[in-house]
Amino acid sequence: MSMERALALAARAEGRTAPNPMVGAVLVRQGEVVGEGYHHAAGQPHAEALALAAAEERARGATLYVTLEPCNHQGRTPPCVPAVVRAGVRRVVVAMEDPDPRVRGAGVAALRAAGLEVEVGPGAAAALHLNRWYVTSRTLGRPRVLYKWAATLDGAVATRAGDSRWVSGEAARREVHRWRRRLDAVLVGVGTVLADDPALTVRLVRGRNPLRVVADRQARTPPGARILPALICVGPTAPAERVAALRRAGAEVVVAPSPREILAELGGRGCLGVLLEGGPTLAGAFWAEGLVDEVTAVIAPRLLGPGLQPLGGLGPARMAEATGLRDLRVRRLGADLWISGMVR
Repeated sequence: MSMERALALAARAEGRTAPNPMVGAVLVRQGEVVGEGYHHAAGQPHAEALALAAAEERARGATLYVTLEPCNHQGRTPPCVPAVVRAGVRRVVVAMEDPDPRVRGAGVAALRAAGLEVEVGPGAAAALHLNRWYVTSRTLGRPRVLYKWAATLDGAVATRAGDSRWVSGEAARREVHRWRRRLDAVLVGVGTVLADDPALTVRLVRGRNPLRVVADRQARTPPGARILPALICVGPTAPAERVAALRRAGAEVVVAPSPREILAELGGRGCLGVLLEGGPTLAGAFWAEGLVDEVTAVIAPRLLGPGLQPLGGLGPARMAEATGLRDLRVRRLGADLWISGMVR
């Protein structure tokens, strides 16, 4: 139960800790919780420090349950391992090791070298799922990408004329806004901007807006588009006058024409998770390069006939080559089905 409590505490900061992970910590002595805390945001105290401060002298002889390996290096805040040792904690239970190369087992090793009993693994699956955005960032060197689309029962995301408002119902759209506040950036192609003029803000729920990003090689985003101010990723041949007009309209314009270059730009800004909202051409480009890590499809009980498909480009010729999903989750949101899974 103590690790479950630590995980629940960590989840309270969802969407607010990038580029840091979400971490929760609970101190237990003689069956009683004597201190707890969670990391609120980058630059603020770590979960272990908050739990130790709450426990004070009661930390001596206690067991620390923490969702991620304590750090042993100086960053924007002091390292946690020396503080845990000084407080007299007897035992540390760690859900998972930190994949950051600066930590990656060094924190556990330092605790053991100081004479503390350390157990690694309880709650690992839940901790990994909670911090999968952080783990992808540290292991692959790029943000994790979630591709979301809404489609009719026969698989169309828009009519043959490009109209997509609205495929899904209000309950599903509200859930999309929850995902926008959870992740660090939301990304669309310029085709979506020209067709729908989306704002891509968080409106149907309370929360902060993500960084709004447009993949727009030729700087075709209108200076009056609702998505501005946003980060516009252009190609090296984008017309200078269009780039200048976008900058005057409040946009930040960078040269990042390919999916990998866009993710490198976002990773450099500390983004851990990107919500890819389309359209099909941009999604197909990310898919073709193996840069989609998980998907969410909202399936509406409507039939449209010929229309646009979620993934552009050329697919495989054989059904046996289709990509499968793992950790599949299905639920109802109003009249729609919300289906999500991790790309194998």
